[in-house]
Amino acid sequence: MLLRDVELGDVELYVRMRCDPVMMAELGGPLPRDGIEAKVERDVRAAAADTAWIKMIVPDAAEPQVVAGTVTLWSHEEEGAALSEIGWMVLPEFQGRGLAKAAVRLLLECARDEERWGTVHAFPGITNAASNGICRSLRFTLLKERDVTFAGRVIRTNHWAIDPRTDLA
Repeated sequence: MLLRDVELGDVELYVRMRCDPVMMAELGGPLPRDGIEAKVERDVRAAAADTAWIKMIVPDAAEPQVVAGTVTLWSHEEEGAALSEIGWMVLPEFQGRGLAKAAVRLLLECARDEERWGTVHAFPGITNAASNGICRSLRFTLLKERDVTFAGRVIRTNHWAIDPRTDLA
């Protein structure tokens, strides 16, 4: 497995992930198709500027055109302070293979090795057993349940945190 930066050619992958009712079930439902190109363009710019790590999960380096999903690490303001957040999505045909866990671990290892991002937070939906399992298995600490806004929708999540420098399993 390898991680590569998002590219302008990843629009259809974004559509498959963000506009699909099954993929978006834990995130308040599918997003509208309109605006996906603009989202990819913003993500490509952020990755190029190194203000966010927006990585595509490639299961086999020998087949770089095959992408299983995405893992992203970025920082945003919350209550006047910077908060680093990680999130991931894996297409249904690639789920159950450990790719999401491996991708999250790899990105957290990069954060640790570059001494960047500080404590990293994750907010999987409270009913998202697979994503909560990834947090648990990588030794994130469950802080509390809380509501978060994603794409203009409020969802109930578990708030997990990990310091990759000291806590990564």
